[in-house]
Amino acid sequence: MFGFLPSIGPWELILILAIALIIFGPGKLPEVGKALGRGLREFRGAAKDATEQISIETKAEEKKETQE
Repeated sequence: MFGFLPSIGPWELILILAIALIIFGPGKLPEVGKALGRGLREFRGAAKDATEQISIETKAEEKKETQE
């Protein structure tokens, strides 16, 4: 699930959530989660757009090279 954090387990996740709860408080935690999810969604969309643009440019370059 977390490819960049291979050694994180359930106890570590519980500890992270407990620290977040202490820092932000129970009232603010849903807002923080919502903002984090929104930011992650925007990042994925931007990454997908960049990947598509690179693919289009690569195909155009290949087509240009084959025509020469």
